[in-house]
Amino acid sequence: MRVVIAEDSVLLREGLIRLLTDAEFEVVAAVGTGEDLLRAVDAAGEACPHVAVVDVRMPPTHTDEGVRAALVLRQSWPDIAVLVLSQYVEERYATDLVSTGTSGVGYLLKDRVADVAEFLDAVRRVAAGGTALDPEVVAQLFARSRRSSPVEGLTPREREVLGLMAEGRSNSAIAAALVVTDGAVEKHVNSIFTKLGLPPADTDHRRVLAVLRFLEAAS
Repeated sequence: MRVVIAEDSVLLREGLIRLLTDAEFEVVAAVGTGEDLLRAVDAAGEACPHVAVVDVRMPPTHTDEGVRAALVLRQSWPDIAVLVLSQYVEERYATDLVSTGTSGVGYLLKDRVADVAEFLDAVRRVAAGGTALDPEVVAQLFARSRRSSPVEGLTPREREVLGLMAEGRSNSAIAAALVVTDGAVEKHVNSIFTKLGLPPADTDHRRVLAVLRFLEAAS
């Protein structure tokens, strides 16, 4: 699996290269600015990366260059999955990123990189077309979604399940985290779909739409 890295901290960039290479990813480019990221992807040709790992804040202003480059990637190369890394929770960027599509997106705090297994799982999940939202992002967004919305109609347990769905967890992983059966999780998920007004369709598509409804309620 081919990966491109955009991170202006040389130390973290080299660490990511080592981490991903050791996990048998092919790092096709590692750059320090959003513009260089877009140039690297454009120059890759047939060796286009499957996933881009992108820092939110990069030169020259260290504000939102990385996430803006990630949004351009989503528009110009929709087949490339994007995993954004951030030092702090910035809900607007998470919402903007996930709202660009229904698969292949992630937003993690940089602290998660220290948990190698969790980070690599997020990279693989996003590359496979899933989502990976940091638990801290999910928690803060839930704290903001207090106004009237379909999300307000969910039970506390259903909110827990939706939060874990937003992190990108499967039903089995949710069941393990909540110490319940897979069947119980499936019932909660179906109830969430009903309360959010999502008619029967492809299950994975409905999961992402449910997460988008949650993000919209918090924005």
